[in-house]
Amino acid sequence: MPDPDDLHRPGTAGYRRLNLAMLGAGLAAFGLLYATQPVLPEIADEFGATAAHASLTVSASTGALAVAVVPVTALALRWGRVRTMRLGLLLAAVLGLACAAAPTLGVLVALRGLLGLVLAGVVAVAMGHVGAEVHPSGLGAAMGLYVAGNSLGGVGGRLITAAAADVGSWRLALALLALAALAATTVFWRLLPPAVADRRGSGVSPRAFRALLRDPAVLALVAIPFLLMGGFVAVYNFLTFRLVAPPFSLPVALVGLVFLAYLAGTTSSALAGRAADRVGRPVVLVGAVVVMLAGLLLTLPGWLPTVVVGLVVLTAGFFAAHAVASGWAPVVGGDHGTQASALYVCGYYAGSSIFGAWVGTAWTGHGWPGVVTWVAGLVVLALACGLYVARRTRRA
Repeated sequence: MPDPDDLHRPGTAGYRRLNLAMLGAGLAAFGLLYATQPVLPEIADEFGATAAHASLTVSASTGALAVAVVPVTALALRWGRVRTMRLGLLLAAVLGLACAAAPTLGVLVALRGLLGLVLAGVVAVAMGHVGAEVHPSGLGAAMGLYVAGNSLGGVGGRLITAAAADVGSWRLALALLALAALAATTVFWRLLPPAVADRRGSGVSPRAFRALLRDPAVLALVAIPFLLMGGFVAVYNFLTFRLVAPPFSLPVALVGLVFLAYLAGTTSSALAGRAADRVGRPVVLVGAVVVMLAGLLLTLPGWLPTVVVGLVVLTAGFFAAHAVASGWAPVVGGDHGTQASALYVCGYYAGSSIFGAWVGTAWTGHGWPGVVTWVAGLVVLALACGLYVARRTRRA
Protein backbone atom coordinates (compact mmCIF):
# COMPACT_ATOMS: atom_id res chain seq x y z
CA MET A 1 0.00 0.00 0.00
CA PRO A 2 1.32 3.51 -0.80
CA ASP A 3 1.99 6.03 1.92
CA PRO A 4 -1.10 8.28 2.18
CA ASP A 5 1.24 11.27 2.28
CA ASP A 6 2.34 10.42 -1.29
CA LEU A 7 -1.19 10.56 -2.68
CA HIS A 8 -2.67 13.60 -4.43
CA ARG A 9 -4.39 15.92 -1.97
CA PRO A 10 -6.92 18.66 -2.81
CA GLY A 11 -5.19 21.92 -3.65
CA THR A 12 -1.96 20.37 -4.98
CA ALA A 13 -0.71 20.60 -8.56
CA GLY A 14 -0.83 16.82 -8.95
CA TYR A 15 -4.46 16.73 -7.84
CA ARG A 16 -5.39 19.39 -10.39
CA ARG A 17 -3.49 17.70 -13.21
CA LEU A 18 -5.03 14.33 -12.41
CA ASN A 19 -8.54 15.77 -12.41
CA LEU A 20 -8.02 17.63 -15.70
CA ALA A 21 -6.51 14.55 -17.35
CA MET A 22 -9.36 12.33 -16.22
CA LEU A 23 -11.78 14.97 -17.48
CA GLY A 24 -10.15 14.63 -20.92
CA ALA A 25 -10.44 10.86 -20.71
CA GLY A 26 -14.12 11.13 -19.88
CA LEU A 27 -14.74 13.52 -22.76
CA ALA A 28 -13.11 11.18 -25.28
CA ALA A 29 -14.32 7.84 -23.95
CA PHE A 30 -17.95 8.71 -23.35
CA GLY A 31 -18.27 10.78 -26.48
CA LEU A 32 -17.22 7.73 -28.51
CA LEU A 33 -19.09 5.12 -26.49
CA TYR A 34 -22.53 6.58 -27.17
CA ALA A 35 -21.76 8.26 -30.49
CA THR A 36 -24.53 6.52 -32.45
CA GLN A 37 -27.31 7.18 -29.92
CA PRO A 38 -28.57 10.51 -31.38
CA VAL A 39 -28.50 9.17 -34.96
CA LEU A 40 -30.18 5.81 -34.37
CA PRO A 41 -33.23 6.77 -36.50
CA GLU A 42 -30.89 7.71 -39.42
CA ILE A 43 -28.93 4.47 -39.08
CA ALA A 44 -32.19 2.49 -38.99
CA ASP A 45 -33.42 4.27 -42.14
CA GLU A 46 -30.21 3.74 -44.14
CA PHE A 47 -29.96 0.03 -43.35
CA GLY A 48 -33.71 -0.73 -43.22
CA ALA A 49 -33.47 -1.84 -39.58
CA THR A 50 -35.86 -1.71 -36.62
CA ALA A 51 -35.28 0.54 -33.61
CA ALA A 52 -34.15 -2.42 -31.51
CA HIS A 53 -31.68 -3.56 -34.19
CA ALA A 54 -30.26 -0.06 -34.67
CA SER A 55 -29.80 0.25 -30.89
CA LEU A 56 -27.36 -2.68 -31.11
CA THR A 57 -24.77 -0.14 -32.27
CA VAL A 58 -24.90 1.18 -28.70
CA SER A 59 -25.38 -2.15 -26.93
CA ALA A 60 -22.49 -3.79 -28.82
CA SER A 61 -20.06 -1.24 -27.41
CA THR A 62 -21.34 -1.35 -23.86
CA GLY A 63 -21.70 -5.14 -23.90
CA ALA A 64 -18.16 -5.69 -25.16
CA LEU A 65 -16.91 -3.24 -22.56
CA ALA A 66 -18.69 -5.15 -19.80
CA VAL A 67 -17.17 -8.46 -20.94
CA ALA A 68 -13.68 -6.94 -21.13
CA VAL A 69 -13.67 -5.26 -17.71
CA VAL A 70 -12.13 -8.10 -15.68
CA PRO A 71 -9.40 -9.16 -18.16
CA VAL A 72 -8.48 -5.55 -18.84
CA THR A 73 -8.22 -4.91 -15.10
CA ALA A 74 -5.78 -7.82 -14.95
CA LEU A 75 -3.81 -6.32 -17.84
CA ALA A 76 -3.72 -2.91 -16.19
CA LEU A 77 -2.42 -4.31 -12.91
CA ARG A 78 0.38 -6.08 -14.78
CA TRP A 79 1.15 -3.48 -17.44
CA GLY A 80 0.31 -0.31 -15.57
CA ARG A 81 -2.92 1.69 -15.41
CA VAL A 82 -1.50 4.76 -17.13
CA ARG A 83 -0.17 2.85 -20.16
CA THR A 84 -3.40 0.86 -20.45
CA MET A 85 -5.60 3.97 -20.45
CA ARG A 86 -3.42 5.80 -22.97
CA LEU A 87 -3.43 2.95 -25.48
CA GLY A 88 -7.15 2.32 -25.03
CA LEU A 89 -8.08 5.92 -25.84
CA LEU A 90 -5.85 6.04 -28.91
CA LEU A 91 -7.24 2.81 -30.38
CA ALA A 92 -10.80 3.91 -29.65
CA ALA A 93 -10.34 7.12 -31.67
CA VAL A 94 -9.01 5.12 -34.63
CA LEU A 95 -11.94 2.69 -34.48
CA GLY A 96 -14.31 5.65 -34.24
CA LEU A 97 -13.05 6.81 -37.63
CA ALA A 98 -13.48 3.30 -39.06
CA CYS A 99 -17.12 3.21 -37.91
CA ALA A 100 -17.88 6.18 -40.14
CA ALA A 101 -17.06 4.06 -43.21
CA ALA A 102 -18.97 0.88 -42.22
CA PRO A 103 -20.69 -0.54 -45.35
CA THR A 104 -23.39 -2.55 -43.52
CA LEU A 105 -25.16 -2.55 -40.19
CA GLY A 106 -23.42 -5.80 -39.27
CA VAL A 107 -19.99 -4.30 -39.89
CA LEU A 108 -20.94 -1.18 -37.93
CA VAL A 109 -22.10 -3.28 -34.96
CA ALA A 110 -18.86 -5.32 -35.10
CA LEU A 111 -16.68 -2.19 -35.18
CA ARG A 112 -18.66 -0.69 -32.34
CA GLY A 113 -18.06 -3.89 -30.38
CA LEU A 114 -14.31 -3.60 -30.94
CA LEU A 115 -14.48 0.03 -29.87
CA GLY A 116 -16.11 -1.07 -26.61
CA LEU A 117 -13.35 -3.62 -26.05
CA VAL A 118 -10.55 -1.07 -26.30
CA LEU A 119 -12.47 1.52 -24.29
CA ALA A 120 -12.46 -1.00 -21.45
CA GLY A 121 -8.80 -0.02 -21.15
CA VAL A 122 -10.00 3.38 -19.97
CA VAL A 123 -13.37 2.90 -18.39
CA ALA A 124 -12.52 -0.27 -16.43
CA VAL A 125 -9.38 1.30 -15.01
CA ALA A 126 -10.23 4.97 -14.49
CA MET A 127 -12.22 4.71 -11.25
CA GLY A 128 -9.68 2.38 -9.74
CA HIS A 129 -6.91 4.76 -10.79
CA VAL A 130 -8.59 7.73 -9.16
CA GLY A 131 -9.24 5.67 -6.04
CA ALA A 132 -5.61 4.56 -5.85
CA GLU A 133 -3.99 7.94 -6.58
CA VAL A 134 -6.12 10.39 -4.57
CA HIS A 135 -5.89 10.96 -0.83
CA PRO A 136 -9.09 9.90 1.01
CA SER A 137 -9.78 13.54 1.96
CA GLY A 138 -10.41 14.37 -1.70
CA LEU A 139 -11.64 11.06 -3.11
CA GLY A 140 -15.35 11.88 -3.17
CA ALA A 141 -14.79 15.18 -4.96
CA ALA A 142 -12.30 13.66 -7.42
CA MET A 143 -14.66 10.81 -8.29
CA GLY A 144 -17.49 13.29 -8.71
CA LEU A 145 -15.37 15.36 -11.11
CA TYR A 146 -14.48 12.26 -13.12
CA VAL A 147 -18.15 11.35 -13.44
CA ALA A 148 -18.84 14.97 -14.40
CA GLY A 149 -16.32 14.53 -17.23
CA ASN A 150 -18.20 11.43 -18.30
CA SER A 151 -21.41 13.41 -18.58
CA LEU A 152 -19.67 16.22 -20.47
CA GLY A 153 -18.29 13.66 -22.91
CA GLY A 154 -21.73 12.18 -23.30
CA VAL A 155 -23.45 15.46 -24.06
CA GLY A 156 -20.60 16.79 -26.22
CA GLY A 157 -20.48 13.67 -28.34
CA ARG A 158 -24.21 13.61 -28.82
CA LEU A 159 -24.37 17.30 -29.78
CA ILE A 160 -21.57 16.89 -32.32
CA THR A 161 -23.17 13.85 -33.96
CA ALA A 162 -26.68 15.32 -33.98
CA ALA A 163 -25.58 18.64 -35.49
CA ALA A 164 -23.29 17.05 -38.08
CA ALA A 165 -25.92 14.49 -39.09
CA ASP A 166 -28.46 17.25 -39.66
CA VAL A 167 -26.20 19.12 -42.12
CA GLY A 168 -24.46 16.10 -43.60
CA SER A 169 -24.90 12.47 -42.59
CA TRP A 170 -24.42 10.18 -39.64
CA ARG A 171 -21.13 9.07 -41.22
CA LEU A 172 -19.76 12.61 -41.21
CA ALA A 173 -20.98 12.93 -37.63
CA LEU A 174 -19.04 9.87 -36.43
CA ALA A 175 -15.88 10.99 -38.23
CA LEU A 176 -15.94 14.47 -36.67
CA LEU A 177 -16.54 13.03 -33.23
CA ALA A 178 -13.58 10.66 -33.59
CA LEU A 179 -11.32 13.61 -34.43
CA ALA A 180 -12.58 15.50 -31.38
CA ALA A 181 -11.88 12.44 -29.24
CA LEU A 182 -8.35 12.33 -30.61
CA ALA A 183 -7.82 15.93 -29.44
CA ALA A 184 -9.10 15.07 -25.95
CA THR A 185 -6.81 12.04 -25.90
CA THR A 186 -3.85 14.35 -26.55
CA VAL A 187 -4.81 16.41 -23.50
CA PHE A 188 -5.00 13.26 -21.40
CA TRP A 189 -1.55 12.05 -22.49
CA ARG A 190 0.07 15.41 -21.67
CA LEU A 191 -1.55 16.12 -18.30
CA LEU A 192 -1.85 12.76 -16.51
CA PRO A 193 0.77 12.65 -13.71
CA PRO A 194 3.01 9.59 -13.28
CA ALA A 195 1.28 7.00 -11.12
CA VAL A 196 2.01 7.08 -7.40
CA ALA A 197 0.44 3.72 -6.58
CA ASP A 198 0.65 1.78 -9.85
CA ARG A 199 1.93 -1.61 -8.66
CA ARG A 200 2.81 -3.62 -11.75
CA GLY A 201 3.24 -7.35 -11.85
CA SER A 202 0.64 -8.09 -9.17
CA GLY A 203 -2.03 -9.33 -11.55
CA VAL A 204 -5.61 -10.05 -10.55
CA SER A 205 -6.30 -12.66 -7.92
CA PRO A 206 -9.23 -14.95 -8.77
CA ARG A 207 -9.52 -15.45 -5.02
CA ALA A 208 -10.22 -11.73 -4.62
CA PHE A 209 -13.09 -11.87 -7.12
CA ARG A 210 -14.50 -14.98 -5.50
CA ALA A 211 -14.43 -13.29 -2.11
CA LEU A 212 -16.19 -10.22 -3.49
CA LEU A 213 -18.85 -12.26 -5.28
CA ARG A 214 -19.65 -14.06 -2.03
CA ASP A 215 -20.26 -10.75 -0.26
CA PRO A 216 -23.98 -9.77 -0.46
CA ALA A 217 -23.13 -6.10 0.08
CA VAL A 218 -20.81 -6.10 -2.95
CA LEU A 219 -23.41 -7.88 -5.09
CA ALA A 220 -26.09 -5.38 -4.08
CA LEU A 221 -23.76 -2.47 -4.83
CA VAL A 222 -22.91 -3.88 -8.27
CA ALA A 223 -26.64 -4.32 -8.95
CA ILE A 224 -27.19 -0.57 -8.50
CA PRO A 225 -25.32 0.52 -11.67
CA PHE A 226 -26.61 -2.55 -13.53
CA LEU A 227 -30.20 -1.46 -12.94
CA LEU A 228 -29.84 2.32 -13.06
CA MET A 229 -27.60 2.47 -16.12
CA GLY A 230 -29.80 -0.01 -17.96
CA GLY A 231 -32.83 2.18 -17.40
CA PHE A 232 -30.96 5.42 -18.12
CA VAL A 233 -29.59 4.28 -21.47
CA ALA A 234 -32.96 2.83 -22.48
CA VAL A 235 -34.61 6.21 -21.87
CA TYR A 236 -32.12 8.03 -24.11
CA ASN A 237 -32.09 5.29 -26.78
CA PHE A 238 -35.82 5.32 -27.37
CA LEU A 239 -36.56 8.94 -26.57
CA THR A 240 -34.90 9.82 -29.89
CA PHE A 241 -37.46 7.68 -31.72
CA ARG A 242 -40.27 9.28 -29.72
CA LEU A 243 -39.17 12.84 -30.49
CA VAL A 244 -38.69 12.43 -34.26
CA ALA A 245 -42.18 10.89 -34.55
CA PRO A 246 -45.59 12.62 -34.18
CA PRO A 247 -46.78 14.52 -32.22
CA PHE A 248 -43.31 16.06 -31.70
CA SER A 249 -41.82 15.49 -35.21
CA LEU A 250 -38.56 17.24 -34.29
CA PRO A 251 -35.55 17.46 -36.66
CA VAL A 252 -32.44 15.52 -35.70
CA ALA A 253 -30.41 18.61 -34.75
CA LEU A 254 -33.14 19.77 -32.37
CA VAL A 255 -33.44 16.30 -30.85
CA GLY A 256 -29.71 16.45 -30.26
CA LEU A 257 -30.20 19.52 -28.06
CA VAL A 258 -32.20 17.33 -25.69
CA PHE A 259 -28.90 15.76 -24.71
CA LEU A 260 -27.95 19.06 -23.09
CA ALA A 261 -29.80 17.53 -20.16
CA TYR A 262 -26.49 15.74 -19.52
CA LEU A 263 -25.15 19.04 -18.19
CA ALA A 264 -27.41 18.54 -15.19
CA GLY A 265 -25.45 15.35 -14.54
CA THR A 266 -22.17 17.26 -14.77
CA THR A 267 -23.29 19.51 -11.93
CA SER A 268 -25.10 16.93 -9.83
CA SER A 269 -22.27 14.38 -9.89
CA ALA A 270 -19.71 16.88 -8.63
CA LEU A 271 -22.10 18.14 -5.93
CA ALA A 272 -23.06 14.60 -4.91
CA GLY A 273 -19.42 13.59 -4.53
CA ARG A 274 -18.75 16.47 -2.15
CA ALA A 275 -22.00 15.87 -0.27
CA ALA A 276 -21.11 12.21 0.20
CA ASP A 277 -17.84 13.24 1.84
CA ARG A 278 -19.78 15.42 4.29
CA VAL A 279 -23.07 13.72 5.12
CA GLY A 280 -22.43 10.13 4.09
CA ARG A 281 -23.03 8.05 0.98
CA PRO A 282 -26.32 6.33 1.95
CA VAL A 283 -28.32 9.54 2.35
CA VAL A 284 -27.06 11.06 -0.90
CA LEU A 285 -27.51 7.83 -2.88
CA VAL A 286 -31.10 7.23 -1.78
CA GLY A 287 -32.02 10.85 -2.46
CA ALA A 288 -30.47 10.70 -5.93
CA VAL A 289 -32.37 7.53 -6.90
CA VAL A 290 -35.66 9.07 -5.76
CA VAL A 291 -34.91 12.16 -7.87
CA MET A 292 -34.24 9.93 -10.89
CA LEU A 293 -37.59 8.19 -10.48
CA ALA A 294 -39.42 11.53 -10.21
CA GLY A 295 -37.77 12.73 -13.43
CA LEU A 296 -38.75 9.55 -15.25
CA LEU A 297 -42.41 10.02 -14.37
CA LEU A 298 -42.30 13.61 -15.62
CA THR A 299 -41.49 12.36 -19.14
CA LEU A 300 -44.87 10.61 -19.46
CA PRO A 301 -47.04 13.53 -20.70
CA GLY A 302 -46.96 14.27 -24.41
CA TRP A 303 -45.92 17.88 -23.85
CA LEU A 304 -42.35 18.76 -24.84
CA PRO A 305 -41.50 21.13 -21.94
CA THR A 306 -42.52 18.48 -19.40
CA VAL A 307 -40.49 15.84 -21.22
CA VAL A 308 -37.40 18.07 -21.22
CA VAL A 309 -37.75 18.96 -17.54
CA GLY A 310 -38.26 15.31 -16.67
CA LEU A 311 -35.16 14.34 -18.63
CA VAL A 312 -33.08 16.98 -16.82
CA VAL A 313 -34.28 15.77 -13.41
CA LEU A 314 -33.75 12.10 -14.34
CA THR A 315 -30.23 12.81 -15.60
CA ALA A 316 -29.27 14.80 -12.50
CA GLY A 317 -30.50 11.99 -10.26
CA PHE A 318 -28.76 9.27 -12.24
CA PHE A 319 -25.33 10.91 -12.32
CA ALA A 320 -25.53 11.85 -8.64
CA ALA A 321 -26.31 8.23 -7.77
CA HIS A 322 -23.51 6.98 -10.03
CA ALA A 323 -20.96 9.38 -8.51
CA VAL A 324 -21.79 8.18 -5.00
CA ALA A 325 -22.04 4.46 -5.77
CA SER A 326 -18.84 4.40 -7.83
CA GLY A 327 -16.91 5.98 -4.97
CA TRP A 328 -18.49 3.47 -2.58
CA ALA A 329 -17.32 0.41 -4.54
CA PRO A 330 -13.62 0.46 -3.55
CA VAL A 331 -14.64 1.18 0.05
CA VAL A 332 -17.03 -1.79 0.25
CA GLY A 333 -14.40 -3.91 -1.52
CA GLY A 334 -11.90 -3.28 1.27
CA ASP A 335 -8.52 -4.85 0.45
CA HIS A 336 -9.82 -5.70 -3.03
CA GLY A 337 -10.87 -2.17 -3.97
CA THR A 338 -9.54 -2.30 -7.55
CA GLN A 339 -11.40 -5.55 -8.24
CA ALA A 340 -14.56 -4.14 -6.63
CA SER A 341 -14.38 -1.14 -8.95
CA ALA A 342 -13.95 -3.53 -11.89
CA LEU A 343 -17.10 -5.43 -10.89
CA TYR A 344 -18.94 -2.12 -10.54
CA VAL A 345 -17.96 -1.09 -14.06
CA CYS A 346 -18.91 -4.54 -15.36
CA GLY A 347 -22.39 -4.20 -13.84
CA TYR A 348 -22.71 -0.66 -15.16
CA TYR A 349 -22.11 -1.58 -18.80
CA ALA A 350 -23.80 -4.95 -18.66
CA GLY A 351 -26.98 -3.14 -17.65
CA SER A 352 -26.52 -0.64 -20.46
CA SER A 353 -26.08 -3.39 -23.03
CA ILE A 354 -28.89 -5.66 -21.85
CA PHE A 355 -31.62 -3.19 -20.99
CA GLY A 356 -30.57 -0.62 -23.59
CA ALA A 357 -31.75 -3.04 -26.27
CA TRP A 358 -34.28 -5.17 -24.35
CA VAL A 359 -36.48 -2.23 -23.40
CA GLY A 360 -36.91 -1.71 -27.14
CA THR A 361 -39.52 -4.47 -27.03
CA ALA A 362 -41.55 -2.31 -24.64
CA TRP A 363 -41.23 0.64 -27.03
CA THR A 364 -42.37 -1.49 -29.99
CA GLY A 365 -45.32 -3.00 -28.14
CA HIS A 366 -46.50 -0.25 -25.78
CA GLY A 367 -44.81 3.00 -26.76
CA TRP A 368 -43.39 5.42 -24.25
CA PRO A 369 -45.60 4.31 -21.31
CA GLY A 370 -44.14 0.83 -21.74
CA VAL A 371 -40.60 2.20 -21.58
CA VAL A 372 -41.39 4.23 -18.45
CA THR A 373 -42.95 1.20 -16.74
CA TRP A 374 -39.90 -0.94 -17.45
CA VAL A 375 -37.43 1.68 -16.31
CA ALA A 376 -39.41 2.55 -13.17
CA GLY A 377 -39.21 -1.09 -12.11
CA LEU A 378 -35.43 -1.04 -12.55
CA VAL A 379 -35.07 2.16 -10.51
CA VAL A 380 -37.17 0.82 -7.64
CA LEU A 381 -35.04 -2.34 -7.51
CA ALA A 382 -31.90 -0.19 -7.42
CA LEU A 383 -33.34 1.80 -4.53
CA ALA A 384 -33.88 -1.42 -2.58
CA CYS A 385 -30.27 -2.46 -3.27
CA GLY A 386 -28.99 0.89 -2.04
CA LEU A 387 -30.91 0.59 1.20
CA TYR A 388 -29.53 -2.91 1.69
CA VAL A 389 -25.92 -1.81 1.16
CA ALA A 390 -26.40 1.05 3.61
CA ARG A 391 -27.77 -1.30 6.24
CA ARG A 392 -24.97 -3.85 5.77
CA THR A 393 -22.16 -1.28 5.86
CA ARG A 394 -23.66 0.41 8.90
CA ARG A 395 -23.59 -2.92 10.76
CA ALA A 396 -19.98 -3.52 9.67
